[in-house]
Amino acid sequence: MCKFISVLLALTVSVSVGCSSPPVLNGKVTGPVETLTRYQPVAYSEGKTDKSDEPDEPESALAVPEELAPGPSESIVVSEVTSLPELVNLTVENHPRLAEVSWAVNAARGQAVQAGLYPNPSVDLTGNELGDRTGPGGIWSLFASQEIVTANKLELSEAAKLKEVDQASLTVVSERYRLLTDVRQAFFEALTLQRRAEILTNLVQLAEESVSNANELMKAKEAAELDVVQLEVDLERYRTDLQATRQALPGVYQKLAASVGRHDLPISKLVGDLETQLPDYDLNEVRWYVLGIHPEIRSAQIGVEQARLELCRAEVEPIPNVTVGAGYTHQSQNRSEDWDIGVSLPIPVWNKNQGNILTAQSRVHRAANQVGVIENEIATRLSAAFATYSAARERSERYKTAILPKAERTYELSRKAYQGGQFEYLRVLQAQRAVAETNLEYIRSLGEMWQAASQIAGLMLEDQWPLTPVEPAQ
Repeated sequence: MCKFISVLLALTVSVSVGCSSPPVLNGKVTGPVETLTRYQPVAYSEGKTDKSDEPDEPESALAVPEELAPGPSESIVVSEVTSLPELVNLTVENHPRLAEVSWAVNAARGQAVQAGLYPNPSVDLTGNELGDRTGPGGIWSLFASQEIVTANKLELSEAAKLKEVDQASLTVVSERYRLLTDVRQAFFEALTLQRRAEILTNLVQLAEESVSNANELMKAKEAAELDVVQLEVDLERYRTDLQATRQALPGVYQKLAASVGRHDLPISKLVGDLETQLPDYDLNEVRWYVLGIHPEIRSAQIGVEQARLELCRAEVEPIPNVTVGAGYTHQSQNRSEDWDIGVSLPIPVWNKNQGNILTAQSRVHRAANQVGVIENEIATRLSAAFATYSAARERSERYKTAILPKAERTYELSRKAYQGGQFEYLRVLQAQRAVAETNLEYIRSLGEMWQAASQIAGLMLEDQWPLTPVEPAQ
């Protein structure tokens, strides 16, 4: 019996040691796609993990950037932030949606690890005829078996899952620029409303002076009561617009804070310039550029590669895996010691995975069509933003170069004519109001232009935007 126990222990140790690592298979399929170098300047580094240090960790083509990697939750002390670059930095560092998609990358990487793991060996120990009169020790059998995975199935499964890691990494890029677009649009919406409040404040002051002067003229019988009433109507209208704008400002400030990811961020005033020169975008050039770099399109293309890998995996599924085993049997009755070996495999006669192969083929065609769908969606979004941008820019340029200068010139001529006794004072007031109202329309056009340009910049994956004008050297 002691000899049996010694043999049993030796066999158990040899099985556990010999099966600690899976067999090496020839023709291993490479999993990750080539590194997308065009995304590295904006979100990723080119560093690679040494496989000798981490043999069990699959290496994806797209790594999560350190600045976007999920970290421990911390309480962040917020302070009043007023400029767009500060808001953008705060968004990239703290927005919870970026942390959410970053964790999705880790989850996809874990699934890739699991898909490539080799099956565990199995060990069976049985005792029969215990207490038998001819041999009280009975019959003891120890059998160890291992399933040998054939046809590179594990490599194909791991490679297909690594495509999901790449897609999850591209989702981080997409989410980053989607958030930047939201922050920029909310910033320029608030900045436009802030400038509108400033212009309306001056307009109300001007209207109050106009009403006061008109009353003096009416007392001197140089103006009619009808003119005074009309000026009072204008004053109330400007006051109403100003009050409505001031009531809306806290809401747009709160919207901006929420888009940054810090709803408790205190914002009381923004610093920015709506008249900064923007580039003259060419629609065709921008469209081809965006279609060549946009992460949503690249993710759809990776989806085609994943579908093809899954089709290959489905096609090799009927190739049977081989299960091999060896065992030892000790019989107490006749004190014999026997060795057992076994080989088993399923025979693919009826089930050859036909249904799953058909499904995988359909997914390949659907994934290929999805690339065109995404390209059309991106092109539609770009075209809509470009149409709004072009129209608003043309309108703002006309206000800046033609309408506003003429309105100011009209006011100057009216003022000089009144001083020379040729015009009534009410004509001067009307010219002043025209200048103020033209400024309101000019600011509105600039706001629309900047919001549309923000969407274009997001589609172009612009980080440092808008660029600060460089002053010429003295």
